Amino acid sequence: MKTVEIIGYKRANLGKKEAKRLRAEAMVPAVLYGGDEQIHFYAPMILFRPLVFTAEAHFVNINIEGDEYQAILQDVAFHPVSEIILHADFLQLHKGKNIKMNIPVHLEGTAPGVTKGGTLIHKRRSLLVKALPKDMPEHITLDISALDFGKSIKVESVSVENCEILDTPQASIAVVEIPRALRGKATEDEGEEVEGEEGAEGEGADAPAEGAES
Repeated sequence: MKTVEIIGYKRANLGKKEAKRLRAEAMVPAVLYGGDEQIHFYAPMILFRPLVFTAEAHFVNINIEGDEYQAILQDVAFHPVSEIILHADFLQLHKGKNIKMNIPVHLEGTAPGVTKGGTLIHKRRSLLVKALPKDMPEHITLDISALDFGKSIKVESVSVENCEILDTPQASIAVVEIPRALRGKATEDEGEEVEGEEGAEGEGADAPAEGAES
């Protein structure tokens, strides 16, 4: 997995007023935890772009006034209108200790159901993965070339070497929905139950934020 470099500076003062001042100067208030003590710092917002606006998972090397820490981005808060980064939480990594991360899912191939007029619904864009840092993938690639009308790829069918997928096994990751005009015909032709438009299954949102193993 690739590493993003963040250069930060310790915060002498905490509180909302100071955080607002930092944001006005294009800085991101942040905290690093998972070590002996929490470290409050700030870093230039521009350094977060390759970490936040990406379809890959990354490790982070944080340099705070000369002290370096290996970490992952635990959580990030955005302004609801301007999308400015308001705050970031980082979790320090420790050799030999499992971590949990949301790993992006990439779909490849052409689904036969889409070719016939169906709609590909990418229902789960990331999976919560538990593994040692050295085994964490940047992304998970799934082949959709076998997806016909009403068929789906479920979490239980996904396997990543040396990793444990923590999402609900029966949850769908991608499904080809049948066009309304073809639903009756597709069912008759196949002679079997198809998924069509699935229910929410509690999976409308991505998995919870990553964190350390408890």
